Amino acid sequence: MSDLVSFARLKNLPGPVWMLLFGNFFVRGSYYMVWPFIAVLLYRKFQLSAAEVGLWLTCAALLAVVSGFYAGYLSDKFGRKPLLLVAALVGVLAFSAFALAQSKIAVIGCIFLSTLPRALWDSPSKAWLGDLLPDSKDRELALQGLYFMVNAGAAIGPLFGIWAGVSGNQHAFFLTAFSYACLGSGILWLYRFTPQQQRPHHAKGLNLKLTLQILRLDQLFLLVIVANILINFIYAHADSSLIQYLTRANFPELVSLIAALGILNSLVIVTCQFPLLRLLSGWPVVKRIYLGIVLLALSQLWYALNPILWYWGWLGATLVLSLGEAILFANMNVHLDQLAPPALRGSYFGAASLYAVGFSLSPLIGGLVLDWLGGPALYFGSFLLCIGVVFCYRLSGRLRRPDFSQFLNQKPLDS
Repeated sequence: MSDLVSFARLKNLPGPVWMLLFGNFFVRGSYYMVWPFIAVLLYRKFQLSAAEVGLWLTCAALLAVVSGFYAGYLSDKFGRKPLLLVAALVGVLAFSAFALAQSKIAVIGCIFLSTLPRALWDSPSKAWLGDLLPDSKDRELALQGLYFMVNAGAAIGPLFGIWAGVSGNQHAFFLTAFSYACLGSGILWLYRFTPQQQRPHHAKGLNLKLTLQILRLDQLFLLVIVANILINFIYAHADSSLIQYLTRANFPELVSLIAALGILNSLVIVTCQFPLLRLLSGWPVVKRIYLGIVLLALSQLWYALNPILWYWGWLGATLVLSLGEAILFANMNVHLDQLAPPALRGSYFGAASLYAVGFSLSPLIGGLVLDWLGGPALYFGSFLLCIGVVFCYRLSGRLRRPDFSQFLNQKPLDS
């Protein structure tokens, strides 16, 4: 069995890596500490309709997708530290403004601003992990740990938000601003004590046109992006679409089932991710992704066939889905790290922010399918999409990639 998951390897990860891992925990935790309550604030304070709230939140999420790509590119061009510091600074400003905003326009502006810290942080932090860890197994373990930290932050953030009274006290947003101030201080400390040889070497001659040209010519990477957008689209149907399906079917124990599904998903991710990684550590990363897709497909088929009133059936399907998630999503990051040339890690992780398009489109398209065809049709369709994802991954291995050295060694172009 591979030594990928071992105490010795974990202990030998350098201090800056641990700082980045815990930084991602705080970024995601801070984001989810307030994000679920923004809709409550907009309704209670400004009486916005559900459609208006959905519109503004969706537009803000799409802004984050674009910002995430551009942040990755900028981190390749100027280095990781400036982008991470900007993320922390924007977080302080955005959530401080949130705590003080009184008009509807100001609050909506703060919603857009509050999506930027996470978008500016994600790609550069993942790329910096790769820069700090030349050994591929160390990088894989760190990226697996990153996914664990992100999930832990997403699970704990809303609970802390309830404890802090975010839903009832707008000034509680200052807590999030303070957490970003601490994060920025940590980044300054991290860079000060990082040896010069471990600091990332960014591509100073890189420009956006050249980066987009490289990404456009990397056919394998583009198809993987399409496949992973579909994975996110399929996975998201277990959230809002499933709740809509059960609500419209007048499921008798809806509230307790929704709570149980959320708790089950979190428990499986927290308890099973690393045991599954250890079990599958001898498998190639793409083979693990195939297994995750198969489990995702089985969960969609189970959702489609499950009798509407069978409580334990919904839990069983979600258990299978969660096992697939524990295998699939962390290994998607590892696969992306393997595909990215070191000088373009930030841009490749930034382009991966497009995965969120799948999450963004899922509630809309899922709702339309539920209206027109019903729940079983939605999940049968998702099962068929899983087969399409497998086909994309199978086909990607036959596609060509650009000669990166030809592009990165040419004379720098003006931005």
